[in-house]
Amino acid sequence: MPRRRRKVQDKWRMKTWYNIQSPSYFGEAYIGSAPCSDPDKMIGRVIAKTLYDLTDDFAHQHLKLFFKITDVKGNDCATIFKGHEYSREYLRGLVRRRSTRIDDILNLTTKDGYKVRASIVVLSSQKARTSQVSAVRKIIQRIAYEKAQDLTFEQFVREAVLGKIASDMYNEAKNIIPIRHVGIRKTKLLASPIKKEIEVSVEDIPKV
Repeated sequence: MPRRRRKVQDKWRMKTWYNIQSPSYFGEAYIGSAPCSDPDKMIGRVIAKTLYDLTDDFAHQHLKLFFKITDVKGNDCATIFKGHEYSREYLRGLVRRRSTRIDDILNLTTKDGYKVRASIVVLSSQKARTSQVSAVRKIIQRIAYEKAQDLTFEQFVREAVLGKIASDMYNEAKNIIPIRHVGIRKTKLLASPIKKEIEVSVEDIPKV
C-alpha cells in the first residue's frame, strides 16, 4: 500500500506578527515588528535601532539604542530602554593624534531607583597633564552622580542620549583644558527598582 503523505504544517503561517513600540519617553514610536507563535515568548527580546530612526536627524545616526520588550497587549509590544552606544566607526573617527582621551565608567542610581552603568569619554584638543586629567575626571564624575540623583530614569535616559548631560560636562571641563568632545558613549540598564508587595495580615481584613 502506498504511504500516506503527512501534511506538513507551515510554522511560519502559524505565527502572529507583533508591532514593537518605543517607550513613552521616546515617543511610543513604531520601531519594528516580529513574528512569534506565543506572545509570552516576545517578552525579553531586545530590539536595536538608531536614534536617527526615531528623530530623522542625520546627526543621530551614530547612536544605537536598545529596547527590551516588557509587555504584550494584543499585537502591540511595550518596551523599556535597555541601553545605548556609539557606533565603532564614529568613536574611532573621534580619536586624533596629539590629544588625550579620558574614559570613565560609573555605576549610577537614578532618583527612582534604577541602576545604570554609564561609560563617558572626553577628548581634548591637546595633550593633557596628569593633573588636568584628574581634574576633568572629577568634574564628569560629580556631574554624573548629581544628575542621576536629581533625575528619574526616563529623564536621565533622555538627557544622556540627547547630549544634555555631556553638554554640562563640557561647559565645566573646557575651563581645565581645551576640549574637542565629551559624550556618554554607552549606557546599560543594570537593574530596575523592586516593587514591594503589600503584606496583608488576617487581622487587617475587615470582618463582614
